[in-house]
Amino acid sequence: MTSNSQTLILSVKGMTCNSCVNSIESQLKPLPGVLSASVSLSEEKATILFNPSLQNAATISETVEDCGFDVAFLSGATGAGSAKKQDSAFLAEWDPLSEKVGVVEDGWGDVAEEKELRISVKGMTCQSCVSAVTQALKSLPGVESPVVDLASESATLRFDGSIISVDNILSAVEDAGFEAGLPSTDPSKHVITVKGMTCQSCVKAVTGAVQPLLGVSSVLVELEHDRATVTLDTSLTSVQKVIDAIEDAGFEAYISAPPTSVKAVLPKPPIIERPQSPSKLSPSRSSIDTHRGPVKNVTLEVHGMTCASCVASIEKHLRSTPGVVSCKVALLAERAEVQFEELLLSGDKIAGLIDDIGFEARVLPDEVLGSVDLKIFGMTCGSCSGKIERETSKLPGIISVSVNLLGQSGRFQYDSNVIGVRDIVEKVESLGFNAFLADAGSNAQVESLQRTKEIQEWRKAFWKSFYFALPVAIISMVLPMLTPSLVNLAIIPGLSLGNLTMLILTVPVQFGIGKRLYIAAWKALKHGSYTMDVLITLGTSIAFLFSVLSLLVAVCHRDDVRSPQVFFETCTTLITFVTLGRYLENSAKGKTSTALSKLISLAPTTATLLTVDEKTGGLGERSIPSEFVKAGDLLKVFPGERVPTDGVVEFGGSDVDESLVTGEPVPVRKKVGDAVIGGTVNGSGMFHMRAVRVGSDTTLAQIVKLVNDAQVSKAPIQDIADKVAGWFVPGVIGLGVVTFLTWMCIMGVWGWRPPGFEEDSSVFYVCVNMCISVIVVACPCALGLATPTAVMVGTGVGAKLGILIKGGGPLEKAGRVT
Repeated sequence: MTSNSQTLILSVKGMTCNSCVNSIESQLKPLPGVLSASVSLSEEKATILFNPSLQNAATISETVEDCGFDVAFLSGATGAGSAKKQDSAFLAEWDPLSEKVGVVEDGWGDVAEEKELRISVKGMTCQSCVSAVTQALKSLPGVESPVVDLASESATLRFDGSIISVDNILSAVEDAGFEAGLPSTDPSKHVITVKGMTCQSCVKAVTGAVQPLLGVSSVLVELEHDRATVTLDTSLTSVQKVIDAIEDAGFEAYISAPPTSVKAVLPKPPIIERPQSPSKLSPSRSSIDTHRGPVKNVTLEVHGMTCASCVASIEKHLRSTPGVVSCKVALLAERAEVQFEELLLSGDKIAGLIDDIGFEARVLPDEVLGSVDLKIFGMTCGSCSGKIERETSKLPGIISVSVNLLGQSGRFQYDSNVIGVRDIVEKVESLGFNAFLADAGSNAQVESLQRTKEIQEWRKAFWKSFYFALPVAIISMVLPMLTPSLVNLAIIPGLSLGNLTMLILTVPVQFGIGKRLYIAAWKALKHGSYTMDVLITLGTSIAFLFSVLSLLVAVCHRDDVRSPQVFFETCTTLITFVTLGRYLENSAKGKTSTALSKLISLAPTTATLLTVDEKTGGLGERSIPSEFVKAGDLLKVFPGERVPTDGVVEFGGSDVDESLVTGEPVPVRKKVGDAVIGGTVNGSGMFHMRAVRVGSDTTLAQIVKLVNDAQVSKAPIQDIADKVAGWFVPGVIGLGVVTFLTWMCIMGVWGWRPPGFEEDSSVFYVCVNMCISVIVVACPCALGLATPTAVMVGTGVGAKLGILIKGGGPLEKAGRVT
């Protein structure tokens, strides 16, 4: 830098890519008097070296603003006026912990660069040492306001960088007999999820993109886990810069676990966030930007993405839209999370923006609101329940509270981003009551019991029907060939012993066991639908009425010659086969859910929470229900226990068996910084972990949701089956009527009867028999049950074997793979 040049540092907000950087530099460099211009995207600032006799700071600032960015002065304000000083003072005020750069003008108009420095001082034992270090610092030219702290072994001061350097300050402290140095910044590990890698070439590409970055000490890319573990010094390189480098290489990248210190240290106590006043809030990028209204989050489902380029195009399009604060798009999950200004945009408008660029998007329901049911003991009167409702309603994040005194329970609706279940329970207990989480497995248990009860009911119905159907079948088919005289023995003229016995045995089956079929058929007909129950009841009712009418006609005519032909065996055997089918169907459904039940049972019921005593600093531990675990909690996992939730190891290490979740047969070694999955089994070691994802966000919960969604999903071929089934029953009934009329014409005109019927069989009997055969044989069960049963069995078996199938569509396509 020459003596007549000056450096100007500007804060530039609104840059999103290297094109923004190039745009600003291309506008600054041609300006007269500008010697050099360098713009940093990651630090959001521009450094300009210029000749003050030819150019001024105001013109440079206006040039950057004309490019469409927000500009504030950080240093180098000569000739810039008081506005620049105010900007500098403002930025120095809102970030008190970072290095502060001020602007001080001396009498000659030169600019003095004033900085704040914090150094570590080792070897101090008393106040005399503090005084010695303070005097050594005060004697240095350019050093102001040194403050030495014995407890933290540090010194904080302000100095003029144009007069004295940091090395000179450290040497002065060391000359006083103490060890001095800059505070050490430990490198930290960051686990970054990388999507889109398919081979080792992709691994090399990601490694090659990250390794050259300043501050990156190591890169470990794991293809099978779609992740990269990066160890870096965040004071030199930000994590966002690493993510940008990976995305520039053509892959999708996002943070999958919080950073952890490389050094094994005792974990810090969980931080409880409390609302702060606006004056004390540290600024973020969004706080510097001027929003026009409240900011809202929306999650969208996006279809049509095929690669990382699709993700990049969506993010680029959304970020360029006014009102969009931030956006994140996940390729495999087909999700987009967008933060936007509510006064400018809406969720539907954002979905429309994505649709405009060739993708299909829809807004997903808000899952931020949570609801929990608690069992509350100790309430004796209405004032107790009122007290609980009144006090818990004051908690931040509580939306509604309803306490039932007689039921000794309470339902709480809350914002899961603000408050958790454990906070609610602790608040209720602080009021003098005992609160417990209502059994989360009660609903599943009730559903299991209901399914078991239904299976048992159909099994009993089958055996009862079978006990009646078997003798009816023997009387109608076997005994006439063995002892025809006994079967045809006339009780009264026109009524034989065999027909009377079959009538008595058929009535309990038709109207007792078949009652459920009649009720179901009536409900279906009331709503204009035609189901299998309609066909069964129609066929058996026609057969039963025909048989009864035949007996009545024979008795009225006192026919002693022959016994009338009846269909009692059709009624009993058909209902018996239907009950057997229902029993087998419900048994199959019960078995398909066993794999899902095994997955759900992997989650442990309790977790060991570590807490830090604020007075003594000692670690304490207590057992809590796993549902009470919040993100950020510090948990202890003992040997042989199941990991309570997804998180990162912060202390210790062990071998963890992940076979039931990932299918990996060999236990995986976990050390500090490694991610662990909830539901996996710890080996012989003990470790502390920090909870990252809890509740429905855990890997196990997502697997259960995936299997559950897959089991209720429809395969493409099932849509065709459903359309056919909608017209199948009316069509079959119509065919039955046509069959009856056709055979009436054939037998009435030509007198020919089909084989299998006796020569003396009546025309009406033969035609009714043919009609009933068409109705009862054509059943839509296969159409409605075959595909969903196959999907349920396939996904259930796949989950049992560690293979996750996303529904009927992939199963159908897999059958065509050669």
